[in-house]
Amino acid sequence: MAPRQGFPPASRGMVIGLLGGSFDPAHDGHVHITREALKRLGLDQVWWLVSPGNPLKVNGPAPMPERLARARSLMRDPRVKVTDLEARLGTRYTAATLERLQAIYPGVHFVWLMGADNLVQFTRWQRWRDILQMVPVGVLARPGWGARARLSKAARSMRAHEVERGESLRLRRAPAWAFVNLPMHPASSSAIRARGEWQR
Repeated sequence: MAPRQGFPPASRGMVIGLLGGSFDPAHDGHVHITREALKRLGLDQVWWLVSPGNPLKVNGPAPMPERLARARSLMRDPRVKVTDLEARLGTRYTAATLERLQAIYPGVHFVWLMGADNLVQFTRWQRWRDILQMVPVGVLARPGWGARARLSKAARSMRAHEVERGESLRLRRAPAWAFVNLPMHPASSSAIRARGEWQR
């Protein structure tokens, strides 16, 4: 099904992971966790949602065309779609994005993917509890964030909905989430910017 121009096709019954972020810039760490998520969660595809801007960050990201071009140059797996869906939908918050995607793609099973660092601040996200009710959530391990993520306010609040095995998320109805252990990759967007390797 191709709902409209510029939107990736998807069929009923597909399981698609959604990895949102500024991707400012995209790097090998994003590629690594995406491939691990495909394998460990049994996903059919992963869509990168390159956001117009992170509402929790003060400084705006580099222009969208530059971030999309960099992401597409790095992520060369046919199962991964690098998209500007939030810009096309006119949404800036995850809950609103999910509502729109579920309406556009009936019968597609979405799984929200986030790094463990994002779980630490998840309670600051707009309508974070609604997100958990809409889609299963896979929390992907990040270097140095494991203990803080597991002890975070969000993790404690969601403990009753935690499942042990990430691969079961493809079959789960929300609310459900899992912490997914995977080999660590040291790359980070902030470190790349700090070294002056990416200019906004």
